[in-house]
Amino acid sequence: MERKYPEPTVGALIINNSGEILLVKSPKWNCGYTIPGGHVELGEKIEDALKREIKEEVGIDIEVVGPLMVQEAIFPKTFFKKKHFIFLDYLCKAKNTEIKLDGREMTGFIWIKPEKALNLDIEPFTRNMINKYLENIKDKE
Repeated sequence: MERKYPEPTVGALIINNSGEILLVKSPKWNCGYTIPGGHVELGEKIEDALKREIKEEVGIDIEVVGPLMVQEAIFPKTFFKKKHFIFLDYLCKAKNTEIKLDGREMTGFIWIKPEKALNLDIEPFTRNMINKYLENIKDKE
């Protein structure tokens, strides 16, 4: 059944021990790079949804560092369906880095330094997250 209201979703900007972020390719996002994540199920806590979605989509365990930003996407042009999302985006650390794609929603991945990631074909909401992450790092220096 098609939802007719905004959908809360979680996304993870995942950092490895080398300071690289994980980006994935998704046919749902016009095959551009994005972050792994997905829907919060009814009755599910946000951080539990985040850990579940990451494990399902890329096969790794994460440590949730904390919220990074909230974004609203109303009928995003780069998404394959007309949807209204509320993105709850989190900064996370990878507990392991051996990626196992789910084979459905993700068609590729890359670990890359965040500054270099901005040169890739990235969907706009992921670009916002990377910029926010880089701003937070500069603010702490």
